[in-house]
Amino acid sequence: MNGVETQKVLIADDDPINRQVLAELLKPEYTVLLAKNGEQALERAARHTPDLILLDVMMPDLDGFEVLRRLRADPVTAGIAIIFISGLDRPEDEANGLKMGAADYIAKPFNATVVMARVALHLQVVRQQRLLEHLAHVDALTGLANRRRFDEALAAEWQRARDSGTPLSLALVDVDSFKQYNDHYGHPAGDRALRAVARVAAAAAHRPGHLAARYGGEELVLLMPDTDAALARQVVRELADALAELAIPHAAAAAAPVLTISAGGATLLPGETAGDLFAAADAHLYRAKQTGRNRTAWREI
Repeated sequence: MNGVETQKVLIADDDPINRQVLAELLKPEYTVLLAKNGEQALERAARHTPDLILLDVMMPDLDGFEVLRRLRADPVTAGIAIIFISGLDRPEDEANGLKMGAADYIAKPFNATVVMARVALHLQVVRQQRLLEHLAHVDALTGLANRRRFDEALAAEWQRARDSGTPLSLALVDVDSFKQYNDHYGHPAGDRALRAVARVAAAAAHRPGHLAARYGGEELVLLMPDTDAALARQVVRELADALAELAIPHAAAAAAPVLTISAGGATLLPGETAGDLFAAADAHLYRAKQTGRNRTAWREI
């Protein structure tokens, strides 16, 4: 599929011949998963999160309508696109499925061309939706996560750290004398410099769960779950060292003749809120900037 990750289609039908025919039809284009009843469909949908489910309406034990209801009730599977496949040809049956949240309805006996066209159409919609979701969480200039994505991640990781007792660290990073850089070299050069800082920030935040985001202007943030203060400070050092190796000239800076960063960080304390953690990192960023820039200030525990 031209280097794009193959999309997954789950076929849920109690008739083995229908499963086989649909599987052979779709396998050349998609990753195909099979379920022979409603319970198996629910289990495999939750485990594999397919992009699309072809769901037979008339199955023993759990019919397609009940499977659809349970899929929509589970946050893990609620967003999966569903196409009903059924021998029921009454308009009210089709309308009922669509009202419950099915994306489409294909009547049996199905036509192979129609099935392929409908599947391709709905998977294209899925790709477009995911692209829009991705763009909504990405900063256009730097390619890092944007503030919205950071805010969501901080809330989730704070909750996880509180529940599990694992450490959570956060660092705010500011490009030193960036206004002077823009004034001296021009805004296009400033954009290129900010993208360079973003690249080294993304490379430094390479550990599982770490997130580098643009918070605003020339300010970046590193969210580091499962990371104690010592390791978090190491991540910030890696960022600063990588930026120093680039040696981007900054003739208008007082701290150094090259582009540098100041950083402030903190590691979550018992009883702190996510807002408390952010405020502590922000206060230490201010301290780093007030004491000469081109340095990191970290809250001592």
